[in-house]
Amino acid sequence: MKHLSLSFLVFFSLSVFAGNDNVPVGARSAGLANSSVTLSDVWSVHQNQAGLGFMRDAAAGVYYESRFMMPELGLSAFSLVVPIKVGAFGLSVRNFGFKSYNESKIGLAYGRAFGENLSIGIQLDYQNVRFADAYYGQRSIFTAEIGAIYKLSKAVTIAAHLYNPTQSKLTDYNGDRLPSVMRFGLRYQFSKRVFLASEAEKDLYNPVRLRAGIEYQAIDILYLRAGVSGSPLNTCFGFGLQLKKLMIDFAGTFHQVLGFTPQFSLNYQFGEKSE
Repeated sequence: MKHLSLSFLVFFSLSVFAGNDNVPVGARSAGLANSSVTLSDVWSVHQNQAGLGFMRDAAAGVYYESRFMMPELGLSAFSLVVPIKVGAFGLSVRNFGFKSYNESKIGLAYGRAFGENLSIGIQLDYQNVRFADAYYGQRSIFTAEIGAIYKLSKAVTIAAHLYNPTQSKLTDYNGDRLPSVMRFGLRYQFSKRVFLASEAEKDLYNPVRLRAGIEYQAIDILYLRAGVSGSPLNTCFGFGLQLKKLMIDFAGTFHQVLGFTPQFSLNYQFGEKSE
């Protein structure tokens, strides 16, 4: 019975969170209900590689979430951003699953700003999916991502991101392919301390999913966040502590059926905070 329940949760988790094989990463993003396509920080290598173009300092981060408080459904990730004279390179690594089912992904990204308002980024991914079942075994594929961020004004930023435009084939069975996923976002900066981010996500197999989140810098070192997303309904909260160059972020996501997922990330910026 335990294995049956776990199998159901794995299937449901993949459908809800990782069915597009490109679930957002980072506790800051999680606290905003993953309305993160317009952001520029160390987690842009997982969200929208265009964010790298606006970064001026090197940064690294680690992330972990325990999906529905189950160790078998843990997701861990690493990010590294290294700016160069023109643009910035990024490395992303993530791993999800347990002994009977495991997904891993490694990505190499590059983002470049064209002036002060526009940035474009690309990424090449190597993905591996492993089943304990001998029939499915292990599959490895290459995918790609491309994104753009444009600052319409000091207050308004828009962004778009496309994952897997080629619909890379996962298996030979029934034309099984990873879906292409499109994300469009809008961020409004009310003041230096408050912004509202919204986002729409669409793949080829599911209806549009809407998200929205707000971040408020209560004091110099404390950031408060909340968000909501649909299909299915998730409510989120989070906070961040800025301790000089070290950022500590925590978030919690409440699924309407399966319960609570805690998320934690730790990132260090070798310079000033980007945004």
